[in-house]
Amino acid sequence: MRVVVGRIGKAHGIRGEVTVEVRTDDPDVRFAPGAVLLVADSDRVMQVQSMRPHGGGLLVGFDGVEDRNSAEMLRGTLLEVDRPEGASPVDEDEFYDSDLVGCVVRDIEGSDLGVVHEVVHLPAQDLLAIRSAEGREWLLPLVHELVTDIDLTTKVVTAKPPDGLVDIDESR
Repeated sequence: MRVVVGRIGKAHGIRGEVTVEVRTDDPDVRFAPGAVLLVADSDRVMQVQSMRPHGGGLLVGFDGVEDRNSAEMLRGTLLEVDRPEGASPVDEDEFYDSDLVGCVVRDIEGSDLGVVHEVVHLPAQDLLAIRSAEGREWLLPLVHELVTDIDLTTKVVTAKPPDGLVDIDESR
């Protein structure tokens, strides 16, 4: 199974480096020079040529990307790696995005609130993007106070959303 480890941002400089938004807890391994990454939704592979920290992310150079124009064409590209079947993060409070997508979200009383359709990564925290049965989308911060349990065996996320978050009047 493939998992996202980063997203390419803007070009940096004139020699083909790009900024990368890191989506892995092991960037020193995933983006080490010589590492091979897969481009999401394709058979294309990219080999890391250079990597260095930059702000809250990385500056990465890839083989074959030699100038700013080539680098800029990569903007928005999701980078993936193959994850061995059954592998899980080391920390019990961490989850792969692909494991959370498709989970049913229930409140602590057991009522269905929707299904996770995406995990949104922001600098301050991660959010679960949830789609209700009626098609309404809402975001739930992925914090212990609001997400009380995640059971990957049953694919159920138990949540305690704050008042008004889920039952917002849709007639507005």
